[in-house]
Amino acid sequence: MSDSDHGLDRLDSRDSSPDAPLATPTATQPKWQPRWLSPRSARWRSVKTWLRSRRSLKYVLCAMACAYILICLLRRVPPLASPLPGYTGAHGVGSVDVEVPLAHPRRISDTLLRHSGTPAFELETVLFTLYYPVARGLRSQLPAHPWIDRPLSLTAEGYARFTHVNSFIARPIFAFALWLVAGSLTIPAEVDAPLLGPGDARAGDAGRELLPVMVFSHGTASSRTDYTAYLGELASRGHVVAALEHRDGSCPGSLVRLPGQPARRVLHFSERDLASAVDASRLRTEQLAFRDAEVAEAIRVLRDINGGRGEDMYSANTRGEGATFSGWTNRLDFSRLTIGGHSYGATLALRSLAHTPSAAGGIILDPGKSSGPLNTSVASPLLVVHSDGWSRAHTLFHGRPHFDAVRFLVRGVLDRTGAAWGAVREYVRVSVDFLDFLAAGKAKGLLAEEVTHEKYGQWASRAREASFPKHLARLWEIHVSPAASDEP
Repeated sequence: MSDSDHGLDRLDSRDSSPDAPLATPTATQPKWQPRWLSPRSARWRSVKTWLRSRRSLKYVLCAMACAYILICLLRRVPPLASPLPGYTGAHGVGSVDVEVPLAHPRRISDTLLRHSGTPAFELETVLFTLYYPVARGLRSQLPAHPWIDRPLSLTAEGYARFTHVNSFIARPIFAFALWLVAGSLTIPAEVDAPLLGPGDARAGDAGRELLPVMVFSHGTASSRTDYTAYLGELASRGHVVAALEHRDGSCPGSLVRLPGQPARRVLHFSERDLASAVDASRLRTEQLAFRDAEVAEAIRVLRDINGGRGEDMYSANTRGEGATFSGWTNRLDFSRLTIGGHSYGATLALRSLAHTPSAAGGIILDPGKSSGPLNTSVASPLLVVHSDGWSRAHTLFHGRPHFDAVRFLVRGVLDRTGAAWGAVREYVRVSVDFLDFLAAGKAKGLLAEEVTHEKYGQWASRAREASFPKHLARLWEIHVSPAASDEP
């Protein structure tokens, strides 16, 4: 009987049999093992070493970044900011926050806010920061004003509203971003320092004991602290500037402080946030009327301070500053009062000049492209500065290019008053020249130059291009000037 009769296979005794209990591999049968047990090649080892070094570098960089942020947190210094530069004029600069309640609140319109049902345009207090000349080298014992007003969360929420992403997640992100950029930056001005003495003022740039006054209006999505570099430079050259903060919904956020009451928050709002049916045009009209009332109130407070009521204004100031106002009596020159503004604020300045007969002139920086019609009935001298970026962009404005509309406005003022200029850049220098012109009646420097361009980017003639100083040609285009009677 064979093995196959029992269904059994013959046991193969050869070592190469796969059923051998302790089979040893032969040269023709390599030993099998998982890939993860296979020895690594030299190339793989070099890649692994490279990756390990990269991880070490990333670890070191991450650790350094974390350490830097931790140090900034401990020192309360924003990681992505550097201190604001000091001012370059002949004098030091002081600053005072002023918020004075009105004797009787003024309701500009009956428009209500949707979320609270309260009036959107009721003026209860006027808020502005004064920048003014002080003795050079003088140091105040009070802490400097923050560049972004506190609380940061209020401004952050306002910016979130502007971008239409106002949520409990977005607001902390905006607040953290503001802190990163400018959290602890301060304005390089001496808080509540005494006003420059009469003798120092007489020896300074202005050459007079009386100091000229400007009221300045900020643009949309801005506040009273956004123009500190420009306004502080004017102050360091002998001018007193009141930088308004508007509560008309155009500022990201502001606090209204009344005596004996908790601070009331005013945030940015648009027509969608109003209870009644208000379109964009009507909203701008009511905003400008509200801003106009704030300008009038600021001038009233300044006149009271100059008229000997400095102590009263100090007592009424809910910001707790102005202890030196008693020394401001008869120091302000309202015969050289100017009203200035940027963007939306420039549109407001043109409006205020029309019914502020005491104003000697206006400084108009980049008049707004979406802030409604520009007032063309101004009878005061104007300096209109159009920045290069603002001029280059072709924008239709009430049926005509915006640049042409502004040029037409300035030309009309020139016809009526004989004093207006259009130019670009170097705001401080040309502003000071203009303010000095209002005092002395004599144009100098750029203001004495004739027209260089008929249209933006197009020289009036080759002869004018050749005669215009090259150092000015790099920076300026003059479209309207009283220096020549044969303007285009």
